[in-house]
Amino acid sequence: MTLSTEDKDKWVIFGGPDPVNLLHDGSLGEMIIKELKLRPANIGLIDPASGTELSYQQILDTSIKVAKGLQNLGINKSDTVAIVSHNCLDYAFAMFGTIFAGASLAQFNPSYLEGELTHAIQMTRPKVMFASQESSQLLIDCNKKLKSADRIVVFGKGVPEAIPFSDLINQPIDTDTFKPDPVDKQNHVALILLSSGTTGLPKGVQLTHSNIMTTIAHAKEAAKLLDLPDQLVALAVTPLFHVQASVGLINMVTNNCRCVLMAKFDPHLFLNSIQKYKVNLMSVVPPLMVFLAKHPMVDNYDLSSLMTLFCGAAPLSKDIEDQVRERLGIAFVRQGYGMTETTYVMLMQTGFENKSGCVGKVRMGQWAKVVDPDSGEVLGPNQRGELWFKGSLIMKGYIGKESAVDSEGWLHTGDIGYYDEDEDFFIVDRIKELIKYKGFQVPPAELEAVLMKHPKVKDAAVIGIADERVGELATAFVVKEPGKEVSEEEIKAFVAEHVSQQKQLHGGVRFINEVPRTATGKILRKDLVPKVKAKL
Repeated sequence: MTLSTEDKDKWVIFGGPDPVNLLHDGSLGEMIIKELKLRPANIGLIDPASGTELSYQQILDTSIKVAKGLQNLGINKSDTVAIVSHNCLDYAFAMFGTIFAGASLAQFNPSYLEGELTHAIQMTRPKVMFASQESSQLLIDCNKKLKSADRIVVFGKGVPEAIPFSDLINQPIDTDTFKPDPVDKQNHVALILLSSGTTGLPKGVQLTHSNIMTTIAHAKEAAKLLDLPDQLVALAVTPLFHVQASVGLINMVTNNCRCVLMAKFDPHLFLNSIQKYKVNLMSVVPPLMVFLAKHPMVDNYDLSSLMTLFCGAAPLSKDIEDQVRERLGIAFVRQGYGMTETTYVMLMQTGFENKSGCVGKVRMGQWAKVVDPDSGEVLGPNQRGELWFKGSLIMKGYIGKESAVDSEGWLHTGDIGYYDEDEDFFIVDRIKELIKYKGFQVPPAELEAVLMKHPKVKDAAVIGIADERVGELATAFVVKEPGKEVSEEEIKAFVAEHVSQQKQLHGGVRFINEVPRTATGKILRKDLVPKVKAKL
């Protein structure tokens, strides 16, 4: 890597050119189909709960049937399709099939409550929505009010007012002749992933065909440098509505991986899947690393097949990393840094040994700089400032919102970090105040808005308190209305009625006399941290 004077900035880090020779296909769908056809007999997807194993040919055939089924329902390149479901094989078919049909795919958290789901539907306006049985009734009820989707397709057994998924794909078609239409790869949206912001409800991040095709090409380039087995086995346990899992799954099936797809985390099934299917690599979040480092049941399973763990979504402590390395004998524990807005990973460790706290170097085709958030000055090595990125992995923008990407293409991350003389990057703080719980983003402003609806709450603030197991715990500071009494449990129950599980007040409630604020009314969250430590 070399320093560049791009955009006349003195200190801009360039990760080298993208492998453009791998980006000739007319769409992401065409690229996936081409890759699936290369090794039709190889196993591509495994459901460890049922033991079902599907070849690349089976994945291709079923996904094309989904695409044709969507087209028969009137879906075309100008439409959006949504999925609200836990991980399952049908989710993967619906995902690939929507991409093949050329529609944009919006992916929603199946634990959304009515208000959250209503916001997601209103923002993306899908014409067809896929749902698990567990999510179907709430989705049907919301859709009746919003009148967005023409059809709802349900995985598993049919439910009233919805099309069974089996009916959608129960059609005799010649999958060999199917070819996706070309798209404007730079601008046509493939995935819409919801990323919470500090101002409240989730924003719709638009990732283009080109964004995702580029990260696939990166993975292919990286594989050329490694002595790999004929087919790697990967375990996917992160929810598919999360960028790490959705883009990760696309990466796996286009890079000859056998993917073991778990519906949700179950300790015994997780460990048994690694042992039974001889899993080589996993993308994990810090809570899973803590489990691997400390849980006694880990010693009861043979995990010797594991070669590489990629850890992202939140910071990982050096102690936990070292414990996992020593306990499992894993060669590579690699951290990275990315956002939904950067398609996958923007910084990634690549060496055998990595510096403590380092999150890696800039990936191919990307630029990075560190900017003083007050003066706008571009900073040099070992100077802390806001991380800005630009390049082929940066999102198209948010749906209907002002983007965090400026007129010159730089994404302003809101994260504070620096790089050293070796161009290794380190994350040290956040300007934006998102709480990271088990890899999920929890916006304090959304919780504060809920708290302020309580009739006995005069004022409120929410911060994240560090927790080794899950990342951060949302903790509320509440000022009671004069003359009113309210308990911690009453406050926690009230919040739980309005938000999904990951957004709840897992750090509890503290009652205070006044929320510290600036002269302009902004909450001084750092002033609240000592109150937690003092157990006030």
